[in-house]
Amino acid sequence: MYKVLVVTLLAAGLLAVPLSQHSSVAFAQQRSVSEKNAKTKTEPSAGQLAARERQKKCAAEWKEAKAAAKTEKETTWPKFWSDCNKRLKAATK
Repeated sequence: MYKVLVVTLLAAGLLAVPLSQHSSVAFAQQRSVSEKNAKTKTEPSAGQLAARERQKKCAAEWKEAKAAAKTEKETTWPKFWSDCNKRLKAATK
């Protein structure tokens, strides 16, 4: 058991040494890529905003129902969310 642990730690140490020399270059490249991605983010569409609002409303209903023990025992959040989302979508049409 200890031999495996020692060998694993030794291998990790040997792998980390060569990587430390390149880590600053890799970090700089990763940072520039993430900055580019941050600049290209688009605003959410109207449909996405509506879906987020419905999810917030359903989450509030779920918390109230769970606190008041009004949900069936086998009802889970995904099932509740699906039903609530359908109901709210139908109400807005």
